[in-house]
Amino acid sequence: MKTIDFNSDVGESFGIYQLGQDAQILPQVSSANIACGFHSGDPATMRKTVALAKQHGIAVGAHPGLPDLQGFGRRNMAVTPAEAYDMVVYQVGALMGVALSQGLQLAHVKAHGALYNMAAKSAELSMAICQAVLDINPSLMLFGLANSELTRAAERLELPVAHEVFADRSYQDDGSLTPRGKEGAMITDVHQSIEQVLGMVLDGRVKSQQGNWVPVKADTLCIHGDQPGAAQFALQIRTALEKEGIVIQPCSGTTLRS
Repeated sequence: MKTIDFNSDVGESFGIYQLGQDAQILPQVSSANIACGFHSGDPATMRKTVALAKQHGIAVGAHPGLPDLQGFGRRNMAVTPAEAYDMVVYQVGALMGVALSQGLQLAHVKAHGALYNMAAKSAELSMAICQAVLDINPSLMLFGLANSELTRAAERLELPVAHEVFADRSYQDDGSLTPRGKEGAMITDVHQSIEQVLGMVLDGRVKSQQGNWVPVKADTLCIHGDQPGAAQFALQIRTALEKEGIVIQPCSGTTLRS
């Protein structure tokens, strides 16, 4: 029986600013990556999002990013490994406290945006992020781009790791995501997205923008919650996966839904 975790980046509103379709997306996924306040999110949004995830029986994870509200954490910053370590500890600790207040334990950690993509290519940043997660709780799972420095660092530290693939992003020949801002970086056609998802989950490969097949390992599948129409995308992707007999459940293998 083929299984896949289906995750989404959520809780990215703050103050009076509302972003994403969390209430519509969360019923479709099995794991939630919740913003921790640096790239987006705030204490009240964190609490409300954790409570909503609990209501739907979804695994809760921290989504730490760079301290860049204006750029939504998607602009590269010259951070040292030590700074990355501290950022992750601080943000994961904050969401861990919120989760405990709601009677939940954190299941995983997934870096956000530029921090994620920088670490995917940097062994030093990846080791710092993974060491931070390990020092907080060695049972936490690290979500990282499939076949990247992030997943390799987690494996070296014997940290539980899930190789992540993306439903709404295109790929390059080296297995990296096409940088945002480049044409075709975001997949906006749901049929194209479903074709890519099934290829990654069932066949372990994805076609790059250059037209070549790239091998990937798919433990968890991401859809971005801030994209237009994300909730409908999530519903149609879930339907397509289930039509193929693929079971959607958290990476732990434990179904949290009631």
